[in-house]
Amino acid sequence: MARDTIASLHEEILYPVTRIRTDKAGGSGVLIYSGADQKKPERYINIVLTCQHVIDDAIKLRDDWDPVLRKDVKRDFFEPVTVELFDYEGSKLLSANSRSADIIAYDKHHDLAAVKLHDTRQMPYVATVIPQERIEALRLFEKVWVSGCSLLHDPFANPGTLTYLRELIDQKTYLMCNAPSIFGNSGGGLFQDEGHFLLGLTSRITGIQVGFGVDIMTWMGFSTHPDRLYEFFQHQELQFIYDPSDDYYAAQARREQRRKDALRSILLQPERPVED
Repeated sequence: MARDTIASLHEEILYPVTRIRTDKAGGSGVLIYSGADQKKPERYINIVLTCQHVIDDAIKLRDDWDPVLRKDVKRDFFEPVTVELFDYEGSKLLSANSRSADIIAYDKHHDLAAVKLHDTRQMPYVATVIPQERIEALRLFEKVWVSGCSLLHDPFANPGTLTYLRELIDQKTYLMCNAPSIFGNSGGGLFQDEGHFLLGLTSRITGIQVGFGVDIMTWMGFSTHPDRLYEFFQHQELQFIYDPSDDYYAAQARREQRRKDALRSILLQPERPVED
């Protein structure tokens, strides 16, 4: 393999991978955005994508009194999570550095979440999500890489091939590949070898009951289909991740407007008549 190819594998598939920890769990993540802060140009906004189940215990739902609706409503409250970024010199791991991060979006249906680092320095190595127009061109037998923190080890990558393009599990679509993956890989990236695009996040593995134990089939790994990545970005108003004409603050304003619209629709709903 050519030296420049090996260097790009390091920079585009290994270096953007992070380790994520909460009080009770851990897994992997992928740095997918490091853009200049529109309000403070000397700072950068850094976003890591992971699986929702990796940071689930940092999401708290509770009833909270709403003075406008004059009743308790369900609200979500977030605890900070820890994201470990890694410094490298070529193939040599130099250090693991912990950063605090805030959850800014999550979706249990897609099992996806986005966290924003407190660290405002520009990050040199960021993964690139596959462009939407290239998704339909994916083919079986394409070479891919699964890159993550298996068993919470430091990041490493395993090669494989795409083995199924649209696996439907619980009404959700996945890519399947035969690159080995195991617990801790959740939230790590599935990368296309050609172009090193991020195709999805490793999110589940297959287990089979054998007697009193469970055998894990590491060669049947499932990753979020890239169509679902874009559904998540659009539903959560995170288009700035892939659209340079958008920005973080415009996205936040849209999210707040959607919240207000939802609240208004609740207020305007006619009361149901009381049945005898």
